[in-house]
Amino acid sequence: MLIEIIKRIKYWNDADRIGPDMLSTHWRLYFKSTMLELCKKKFNSFDDTAEVRPGAYAMGCSQIKIGKQVVIRPGTKLFGETKTLEVSITIEDDVLIGSGVQIYVENHRFDTMDVSLIEQGCYDGKPVFLRRGCWLGANVIILPGVEIGENSVVGAGSIVTRSIPSGVVVAGNPAKLIKYIGENFKINKTISN
Repeated sequence: MLIEIIKRIKYWNDADRIGPDMLSTHWRLYFKSTMLELCKKKFNSFDDTAEVRPGAYAMGCSQIKIGKQVVIRPGTKLFGETKTLEVSITIEDDVLIGSGVQIYVENHRFDTMDVSLIEQGCYDGKPVFLRRGCWLGANVIILPGVEIGENSVVGAGSIVTRSIPSGVVVAGNPAKLIKYIGENFKINKTISN
């Protein structure tokens, strides 16, 4: 039992992830100085003005870049771990991220009926980009390969399956263009690449 505890603590300290399930490092998120020290060590890049709040998860931290004034709120999950990308998630400066947001860079394979899904592995990772000043409402889901344009807004609970341009508001499942920022009329159109 003691050996198992020692191995678990070593894993928590060395793993390329943070979150409530990583007990020996998670407590560091409660204090600004220890949060910064941990995040600067774990993430590919992490600005001094960024924050990861207790209750947030990040997998594949070494493949995630986080810019200025970004706050990763409780319940947010960054699934950035992939064997195919050097940088999987890029969050630029001044991005607003609501609680419970999920960002994925990989998806499970499901190519054949002859092999169980769990044994088929994953498709190659596709990077996600959150451009400067965008806002993801609470519980938004971003799928692999999506880019959210500068100063765009994604409504709470939306699922974004395709990239969206700068300066728009999108919402729904799948996310659809609602309006251009600064204009008062609504548009009923699906976002496409």
